[in-house]
Amino acid sequence: MTTKRELAAASKRTCFRLDDFIAGWIGGASSVVVGHPLDTVKTRLQAGKGYKNTLHCVLTIYRKETVAGFFKGMSFPLASITVYNSMVFGFFSNTQRLISKCRYGDGRHPCGMLDLTMASMLTGLVSVGMGAPVDLVKIRLQMQTQPVLAENLHLASNTSSSASIPLHTVDIPGQRTYRGPIHCISNILQTEGIQGLYRGGGAMLMRDVPGYVLYFIPYTIFCDLLNPDGKANPHPGSIWLAGGLAGSISWVTATPADVVKSRMQADAQLQRKYKGMLHCIIHSYRSEGLQVFFRGASVNAIRGFPMSATMFLGYELSLKFFRSF
Repeated sequence: MTTKRELAAASKRTCFRLDDFIAGWIGGASSVVVGHPLDTVKTRLQAGKGYKNTLHCVLTIYRKETVAGFFKGMSFPLASITVYNSMVFGFFSNTQRLISKCRYGDGRHPCGMLDLTMASMLTGLVSVGMGAPVDLVKIRLQMQTQPVLAENLHLASNTSSSASIPLHTVDIPGQRTYRGPIHCISNILQTEGIQGLYRGGGAMLMRDVPGYVLYFIPYTIFCDLLNPDGKANPHPGSIWLAGGLAGSISWVTATPADVVKSRMQADAQLQRKYKGMLHCIIHSYRSEGLQVFFRGASVNAIRGFPMSATMFLGYELSLKFFRSF
C-alpha cells in the first residue's frame, strides 16, 4: 500500500504497478490456509442449524466430519480468493496513487484520511463483482452436510399431496448436491441463472464498502503508531500486529451484514425461503431476535486476526522483495 513510509523507499513511481497485484495474490493464498477452518465454523453458525455456540459447533464438525470438515470447500477459495485478494490489494494501492496524482499532481504524494476512505470504498464496491460468486460457491460447499429444511421439501413418496409437513429439520446423511466447485457453479447457472451467482450481492455491498474502510484505515493508523520513526521498512512484527488488529475490527463491525449475506447465499433453490435481502433481515429478526445479526461475531474477531495478519504480512514482505531489485 502507498503510505508515508513508502516515500523514502521509492524514488520513482508510476500510477499503475503490477507488483501490488502479485503481492496481494501471495498474501491472499497464505490467509486462506490460515483462516479457512474458522471461516467454516463462522458460516455454519450463521447459516446452519442446531449449534448452541462456537465451541459446540467446532466439536460437532470434528465429531461428524473429522478435521477434514474444517477444510470443506477450501480448494475453490484457495484458487479464487487468492485472485480476489490480488484484485483488492492491487486495485486499492493503484487507486491511492491515482487519487494522489489527480489531487496533488504526484502519485507518490501520501494519501490523507479522505483519500484513503475514498480508495477503500471504491475497493469495496469493485470487490463485489468477483467476491460475490466466490463467496456463494464457498458457502454452498461448506453447507453441504447441513440438514435440509422440511418446510421446503415435498416428500411425495411418504405423504399425500394434501398432507402438511411439520416445520422441522430432516437430516439426510451423506446427501451432496454439489460434487465440487465447478459442478456447483454449473448447477447454480442451470437452476438460478447468472443472477444466482450474485445472490446476496446487496448484503455483500453493505458489508464490504464500509468494511474495507474499517480494514485499510485502521491498518494504516496502527502501522504509523507502531512505526513512529517513519522507517521505510517497518518491522514484520509491526505489520503482523497492525494487520491482525485491523482485520478483527473490520470483521466484527461487518458481522450483521455478513450474517444476512451468508444466509442468502446458503439459501439454495431447493430450500429457498428468503425473497430478498430485506425479507431475510425481517424474517431473521422475527424468528431469532436481534442477537441473530451478531452470530459468529466472536469467530469473526478470532479468525480476522490471523487471516489479516498473514494477509498484510505476506503482502508487505512480497512487495518489499519485488521492489528490492
